[in-house]
Amino acid sequence: MAAAGRALRAALPAGLWGRLAPLPGAPRRTAAHFSFQPDPAPSEYGQTQKMNLFQSITSALDNALAKDPTAVIFGEDVAFGGVFRCTVGLRDKYGKDRVFNTPLCEQGIVGFGIGIAVTGATAIAEIQFADYIFPAFDQIVNEAAKYRYRSGDLFNCGSLTIRAPWGCVGHGALYHSQSPEAFFAHCPGIKIVIPRSPLQAKGLLLSCIEDKNPCIFFEPKILYRAAVEQVPVEPYKIPLSQAEVLQTGNDVTMVAWGTQVHVIKEVAAMAQEKLGVSCEVIDLRTILPWDTETVCKEECFLNLEAPIARVCGYDTPFPHIFEPFYIPDKWKCYDALRRMINY
Repeated sequence: MAAAGRALRAALPAGLWGRLAPLPGAPRRTAAHFSFQPDPAPSEYGQTQKMNLFQSITSALDNALAKDPTAVIFGEDVAFGGVFRCTVGLRDKYGKDRVFNTPLCEQGIVGFGIGIAVTGATAIAEIQFADYIFPAFDQIVNEAAKYRYRSGDLFNCGSLTIRAPWGCVGHGALYHSQSPEAFFAHCPGIKIVIPRSPLQAKGLLLSCIEDKNPCIFFEPKILYRAAVEQVPVEPYKIPLSQAEVLQTGNDVTMVAWGTQVHVIKEVAAMAQEKLGVSCEVIDLRTILPWDTETVCKEECFLNLEAPIARVCGYDTPFPHIFEPFYIPDKWKCYDALRRMINY
């Protein structure tokens, strides 16, 4: 790389290199807009091991294949481990009939998964990026979500789980950064789950796989390697549709899921330090059906002292170099909280 830089510098007209090269000591853009804080190691599930998020996904899939002889994993490149290595080693361990590649056809992947699930097998489909789930939209919302209802519960594809890497990483641009859960959140008949950490990911994924409804499991890909904590080796489940209160508070409630949970945890600390504001922090975990009892307890909407603030990206395609301005980072969330307090 250094030699390439010197060659480029020699080839450029005099004076141009200085205008292109970064200033010495200039701050570099980084992908992460948050700090990951691991949860305490659990004691109720037995022995734990340090895992990052993709390793916890692999562990969950390993547990599922070992427990259920009908379970199969399929998708683009999953046989060699997948682009994010979440299925590494599983084909060697369980064979090519249970972990196998598919054609590059998301509609076909989900349609095949529906058929497998209807026969009674456990289907675990991988969409390589959440951005590419849209060709399968019809199969998910018009077939998987409605199969039980339209047959009067004679048939169902409840043993279908669809996994997909989700969210931004700092350089994914238009087609590798999207968070498409809102498109599916209005569709009865499916469940949508997004974890915040390796510990959560394994327990929630195993719950999705064993749930009797088709589930979409979005995995924050920026956390695949950035998030590391102690995760139980043996299988365990975290209940779906149960939000978790990570921090109690008296003044403001902040709700998020996935990566954004770590952002609002930082915002809560900033609010306490700078404003003396006590914040409740809730990880929604399951987007559909969501936990209304935890979020809306004690008829809170009848006692609001300020309008609800929704902090999110802009109504534009996901940008590349302008990603830091697009994402709902802690400063945007903090500004929204401050406006709410001053309302």
